[in-house]
Amino acid sequence: MTGVFYRAPSPDAPPYVEVGDVVEEGQIVCLIEAMKVFNEMPAERSGRVVEICAENGQLVEQGSVLFRLEPQEAGA
Repeated sequence: MTGVFYRAPSPDAPPYVEVGDVVEEGQIVCLIEAMKVFNEMPAERSGRVVEICAENGQLVEQGSVLFRLEPQEAGA
């Protein structure tokens, strides 16, 4: 299935995450709109966002890499 990638919950809202942000597993990082339904997408693991791989409004396929995370060391 394909959908449209959105970095923020609305056009005038700030993005869920930016490069450099630390995210926790399960934290909402973006929306995917598929079949007129907006689906909140959680981070699959904790880490620091080092790259946002999709452009806002881009059509993405299931399994597409949307973010690259680097693991956080304990205590970091």
